[in-house]
Amino acid sequence: MKKLLTTAAALGLMASSTWAETVAVITPYLSQPGTQAYVEGFEAAAAEKGWDVNVIDTAGDVAAVISRLEDSVTQNVDAIVISVDPAQVNVGLLAAQEAGIPVVGMDAGSDPLIAANVTSNGYAMAAETSVYLANRIGGEGAVVMFVFDAFPPVQIRGVVADAIFGNFPDIEVLDRVTPDVSDGGIADSRAQMEAILAANPEPGSIAGVWAAWDQPALGALQAIEDAGRSDEGIVITGIDANPQARDAIAADGNFEASISQDFTGIGSTAADVVARLLAGEELRENVIYVPTELVTSANAAE
Repeated sequence: MKKLLTTAAALGLMASSTWAETVAVITPYLSQPGTQAYVEGFEAAAAEKGWDVNVIDTAGDVAAVISRLEDSVTQNVDAIVISVDPAQVNVGLLAAQEAGIPVVGMDAGSDPLIAANVTSNGYAMAAETSVYLANRIGGEGAVVMFVFDAFPPVQIRGVVADAIFGNFPDIEVLDRVTPDVSDGGIADSRAQMEAILAANPEPGSIAGVWAAWDQPALGALQAIEDAGRSDEGIVITGIDANPQARDAIAADGNFEASISQDFTGIGSTAADVVARLLAGEELRENVIYVPTELVTSANAAE
């Protein structure tokens, strides 16, 4: 009898030591520094929980996310994490729902088919940077906006900035640019800003650049510097405060402000949400915000 109990205990120990939850993390935006950071944050938190994590990058191909979702369902993963507009991958999310596999968004946008979306407060970030820019240019002048309406967390930033600038009768939105983000967004933003500068050659014809994330802000900065127009006082703001943006802000030039998102915190919080779902908890909230901070030359080096 004792031998049987010992054998059963050993088998139980083996089962507990070899079993691990499997989680698929799927995104088309892994080339973006912010996405990389919160995926890494998720992986670190998942490692502490003993999970097996498979990160799947579709390299800008949003449609391919549907196939990867369906593959993950077929592989019977325990949970799925996405960073993509849920509305664009509805078919894949339906497959996960039918299989009873919980899906959590990491800066993905809200949708009835995902249990929760963990993100920064895009409304607040856009309001803070657009008001900063409006105040810095004295409430007047032409502003260039860089937006990306195809991705809900970024789309809402543009909507809020539109509303803020619309409250200043002497601010004109000169152009609303959607850059190609396949390489991260810097190169095309630079090229488009070069064209805008060429079309508006007079000093003072452009007062500011508002970017919904840092890559377009950096591309615009490069274009302004290369055109020899840095001394015109064109004020640039971004969102994310990635390392390259922080360096540019610390240099005390045209790029003046960004918003620091806690990308690692988004990733680790998403992992905590997945853990709660796997434990059978019913979530009360479907949007979970992680705190942010305005970054200027005063704190960019911190």
